[in-house]
Amino acid sequence: MIMNIAAQVLSGPTGLSENELLQLLEQPPNPEWGDAALPCFVLAKARRISPQNIAASLAETLGQEQGICAEAAGPYVNLKLDPAVFASVLLEKIGAADFGRLDLGQGQRVVIDMSSPNIAKPFGIGHLRSTVIGAALYRLLAEAGYETVSVNHLGDWGTQFGKQITAYKRWGNDETLARDPIGESLKLYVRFHDEMEQDASLETEARDWFRRLEEGDPEAQRLWRYFVDISLQEFDRMYKRLGVTFDHVLGESFYNDKMKPVVEELRNQGLLEESEGAMVVRLDEQDLPPCLILKTDGTTIYPTRDLATAIYRREKMRAERLLYVVGAEQKLHFRQVFAVLDKMGADWATQCEHIPFGLMRFEGKKMSTRRGKVVMLNEVLDEAVSRAMSVMQEKNPDLPDKQTVAEQVGIGAVIFGDLKNNRINEVDFSLEDVLRFDGETGPYVQYTHARINSALNKLKNHEAVTVADLNTGLLGDAGWSLLQQLSRYPEALERSVKRLEPSVMARFALDTAQSFNRFYHHERIENGGPWRLRLTELTAELLARSLHLLGLHAPHQM
Repeated sequence: MIMNIAAQVLSGPTGLSENELLQLLEQPPNPEWGDAALPCFVLAKARRISPQNIAASLAETLGQEQGICAEAAGPYVNLKLDPAVFASVLLEKIGAADFGRLDLGQGQRVVIDMSSPNIAKPFGIGHLRSTVIGAALYRLLAEAGYETVSVNHLGDWGTQFGKQITAYKRWGNDETLARDPIGESLKLYVRFHDEMEQDASLETEARDWFRRLEEGDPEAQRLWRYFVDISLQEFDRMYKRLGVTFDHVLGESFYNDKMKPVVEELRNQGLLEESEGAMVVRLDEQDLPPCLILKTDGTTIYPTRDLATAIYRREKMRAERLLYVVGAEQKLHFRQVFAVLDKMGADWATQCEHIPFGLMRFEGKKMSTRRGKVVMLNEVLDEAVSRAMSVMQEKNPDLPDKQTVAEQVGIGAVIFGDLKNNRINEVDFSLEDVLRFDGETGPYVQYTHARINSALNKLKNHEAVTVADLNTGLLGDAGWSLLQQLSRYPEALERSVKRLEPSVMARFALDTAQSFNRFYHHERIENGGPWRLRLTELTAELLARSLHLLGLHAPHQM
């Protein structure tokens, strides 16, 4: 919003449109330099005048603008807004019912593929990233005017089930499985890979079981259904704790009857070629390796299913844009799938996007399901809640409904600890770090929100504040800084959506919490004038709003 004001002021003297200026304007790295800065390089190139001379000329011209202080700093013009003129303007805009409601999407339907755990495997800490990044994007895009549709694309098909069935047939025990279905399934899966190093025939046996599964063998189908059912029960429990829901839960098996038409279409278009007994689509023109469609034994593989999935989402779900929130290690796979769609004549292939994220390590260690190195997410959440409860018992033993608040804070800490990172970066998860109540953590932001509500509750008998009541002449530096920070919410939302990057909104929440705490320590809220009260109310609203978009609760007490 500050940038919008600056763009309006600069439009006349520069001859540039407000939209052009919004692309150029920057926030000065030092707040003392100003509230907005215009680099003059573009103007210099067009006018064949040095950027320093243009900056000096603009500063002189803008010196006559009411409420604006303009200073040249080399090739930049720094603009400083007068709080006495603009504070009431910002407060009114931020307090409007439609503040921050963007229409970037204009109702465009976006299908988001997210979470997608594998059946018969534990829901580990490694599943967290796709789940919470996807859920945050679902809410952020909806906030920006898109129609969002979330899909949990369960890994419930493929040769892994041949391995699981083989392991069960060889070493499984029904009583042990009944006591701990997921844990015992993992042990069987790990044992299969350990034994396969000594007995190569196991891989052939597993492939045969998967072939029988695809052909509808009753025993293979029975065991597959058992593993699917016990897994879904565990997954649903985890999603409930994380506060994540899905519009559709459709496993890979859902597309079994939709793959044959895709294979036939590829064959009819002359795109299928034989390669060492398998069938592939060559992608030489895009400098990509061939995309495998059918293996040597005639069974399907991931690209086959993902082609059928994309076509279904486009034709049946009416997706105008398809997002796949999947780890960065699958980059080549998605490039191949999208390239095959393009060769098939799907002009919408350009609207398919892989949203990659970096690997998550747990205290420096990489996790592997095949080796049994899985940190169970449920155990991490339990420990996070337990630690949050310990802090509350110490700091606020009389807090009502401590268990609910501990759940909100502990699980929120884990979610925020992921989302505050740029999604493409690797994350080394540390429970101790994410649960701190100071620093750049979820509990810090939640505690700030609770502190604000505590302050407001003490003033709950205050009359409603209107802009006309505000005495902006009392505005201090900390209050003006907080007001400017709140005004950046629409920009943060827009950047989050355009970059598909939840960490931008997490950064906004952190900066807002830090800005409020400086304000809280430097300026009185009680008896400090109606403007401070209104500023505090708006801060609570925007903190709660940004936390919600990230998937966190905003407790009123902690």
